[in-house]
Amino acid sequence: MHLATLDWALRGGTCALLLLLAAVLVRDYGRETSARLGAAFALGTTAYALTSAAGYPAIAGAWSMPLLALSAGNNVVFWAFSTALFDDGFRLRWWHAALWLLLVGAGFAMCLAPTPLLGLALTLSSLVFGVLAMIPALTSWRIDLVERRRRLRGFVVVASSLYIGVTALAQLAGVQHRAPAEGSLLGAIGLLLISAVVALSLVRVGHDTLFPMLAETPQPAVPAEPLPQDPDRGLLATLEKLMTSERAYRQDGLTIGTLASQLGLPEYRLRRLINQGLGHRNFNSFVNSYRIAEAKTALADPGQAAVPVLTIALDAGFSSLGPFNRAFKAETGTTPSEYRRLNSGIGQPIEESASRISNPARGNLAAH
Repeated sequence: MHLATLDWALRGGTCALLLLLAAVLVRDYGRETSARLGAAFALGTTAYALTSAAGYPAIAGAWSMPLLALSAGNNVVFWAFSTALFDDGFRLRWWHAALWLLLVGAGFAMCLAPTPLLGLALTLSSLVFGVLAMIPALTSWRIDLVERRRRLRGFVVVASSLYIGVTALAQLAGVQHRAPAEGSLLGAIGLLLISAVVALSLVRVGHDTLFPMLAETPQPAVPAEPLPQDPDRGLLATLEKLMTSERAYRQDGLTIGTLASQLGLPEYRLRRLINQGLGHRNFNSFVNSYRIAEAKTALADPGQAAVPVLTIALDAGFSSLGPFNRAFKAETGTTPSEYRRLNSGIGQPIEESASRISNPARGNLAAH
């Protein structure tokens, strides 16, 4: 009896935190896809916090069905939320909604006609989507230039994925049948800890740290002109020379580690320099800005009118035509071929179009 009371007290606190978190996300970041998905995930986790308690269906009766169905679909929401956190260009597609509806329907079916096979399928789906949520965390974490956002994103995704995985494995092992009260209490503790850390971190990191701006265009602040002895001013000039005069962006497979080594800096220092000095939040967007600037110059040059778009893309440092087309259209709003047609004869030197640092407004470190 005491375990059940403590269990429900912890779950009540978790639900309050999650609902508060969802409200803050909608209020402060409601225009951003990742924040809306985060709020939806918080609501789905609230439903899960209630429905995963020992004996919940017997307590709630028929009212448990919508919450159980919402809990089943929350795995898809978590996967989409994780992807949106690590990919500023993420867009929701119709098939995301279709997957969510499929699992919600399976949740309703489990309430109406529970079968071991359907229960196993729902449990395995939580494992699958937990693994899928880890993929963007592992593949794009290093190119994130906002240090505190990197740490918080990592915790959100890794802790939540581990919780989903451990819970699913416990269900497969039958722990909820052998020790329902103890298993439910441990689950409640895990949910409360994760929710508390995320809520506290979101309050402390401040605006535009966990969630990206709607546009990835660098928007550094413009403080007073720095003193001549400012060491970051010299580093920005060195970085400008490396990226424009030496065209480091053309290097095949350029990484932030490689660029930091060429500058003689630790990676964290280069991340801070690019993020706070130039306003970029993602290393790939920083490098691609120079590559696309060179490509735009080449496409607008009448002397290169016969040069294939693929050749221009490869010369600028892109590995293939697909990524080049996507990056180019994301920045310019047109395809490379359309850009060439509209701008033929307006060529300009790469030093003017690619430089992001020579402008005094961009030579200062933004407050962070």
